[in-house]
Amino acid sequence: GIGRNWPWASGGSSILAEFGTLHLEFVHLSHLSGNPVFAEKVMNIRKVLNRLDKPEGLYPNYLNPSSGQWGQHHVSIGGLGDSFYEYLLKAWLMSDKTDEDGKKMYYDAVQAIETHLIRKSSGGLTYIAEWKGGLLEHKMGHLTCFAGGMFALGADGAPDDKTGHHIELGAEIARTCHESYDRTRMKLGPEAFRFDGGVEAIATRQNEKYYILRPEVIETYMYMWRFTHDPKYRQWGWEAVEALEKHCRVDGGYSGIRDVYSNHESHDDVQQSFFLSETLKYLYLLFSEDDLLPFDHWIFNTEAHPLPVLHKDDGNKEENQK
Repeated sequence: GIGRNWPWASGGSSILAEFGTLHLEFVHLSHLSGNPVFAEKVMNIRKVLNRLDKPEGLYPNYLNPSSGQWGQHHVSIGGLGDSFYEYLLKAWLMSDKTDEDGKKMYYDAVQAIETHLIRKSSGGLTYIAEWKGGLLEHKMGHLTCFAGGMFALGADGAPDDKTGHHIELGAEIARTCHESYDRTRMKLGPEAFRFDGGVEAIATRQNEKYYILRPEVIETYMYMWRFTHDPKYRQWGWEAVEALEKHCRVDGGYSGIRDVYSNHESHDDVQQSFFLSETLKYLYLLFSEDDLLPFDHWIFNTEAHPLPVLHKDDGNKEENQK
């Protein structure tokens, strides 16, 4: 009965992406079990976050569970924050667009992200920076590349007729993330890439040059393909397939790469579990027909496991079947 947090997480704080990424699974569990307690728990987390004062409308990555206040004001749409935003949108979609609180929180968050984090490089690449106590770090993580797909997925419900704008934002992020792949020797993207000191979409630190079979860029290609059917997204996906086959395939499966800018592969000898659940699944969907797991019936949780949209009339159907 004792909860513990990581000591490195801003003085034992809880992490936004962890406590904010339970919504879909717990609501689905309530649906399956008929017990509302699971959905109530995650709704309560969201109510607390909604009530809290947010710096510039942004959600910091750390929340102290004892004080109920934010930890250090570090905001990231990549690691530590990413899937919280994804789940605000997907909670609304999963509810058959009845969860108005989730919808409002998502679009308000996107507005704050656009105002304070999204920037354009001198070379014309749109990127999402990280925010540290009011100062921007002009770095974008591979994990942040999922946001292109998120913007496209949320475009349809965007306020003030901004649907086209959100699709365009998704396309811009997809292009930037493709550049991060294209500017490496192996045509696979680094863990993080920077926009400062004259470099654009390139990793400048040795500890950011690795690729561990991550899916986020492919995920965005898949969503952009579904919403635009622009053939470049399949072309970019195929480039990634060829690079994976050439550089990551080993006798026992697929391995991560220690430095995507190197002339020689140095494998890390690890096949991450998300390679199967996400990277390959999103590639499969990118090259499949749209009626395979169509978005009006299915949403993907943050590890690409499909969950059904809970259509308003499903409950009546079940009652009638009884």
